[in-house]
Amino acid sequence: MRILSLCLLALALTGCSTRPTAPSTTNSTAAPVVAAPVKATPAARPAPVKLYKSAEELVGKPFRDLGEVSGESCQTTVQDSPPNLATARKRMQVRASYMKANAVLLHDCQIISGVAGCYQQAVCQGSALNVSAK
Repeated sequence: MRILSLCLLALALTGCSTRPTAPSTTNSTAAPVVAAPVKATPAARPAPVKLYKSAEELVGKPFRDLGEVSGESCQTTVQDSPPNLATARKRMQVRASYMKANAVLLHDCQIISGVAGCYQQAVCQGSALNVSAK
């Protein structure tokens, strides 16, 4: 039994030592290869979206309604910073820009409690518009 365990140990050790390795092709006279720096491409920014706070501002301007849009700002715990109405408005404008809108008519902004996942939440709602220049 002792001979069998010694044979297995010898076989295991020789199996590891005879494992083929990749041949080394480094040449001491060759210049080291340096990778070119990678240029970071800027992230695509949404087009600016004008915020109209009342329908009277749109009187006399031709526009097309593209649909409802909203933005949120969430305070997840009591220790987090409170929800921000300005952030909710900005997110609403960004979502409108993804709808190819160039304006938003603001309907309502409010801070609400009891939303799942948020201690408090700021929500802004409006209509995404495509306002034509005269």
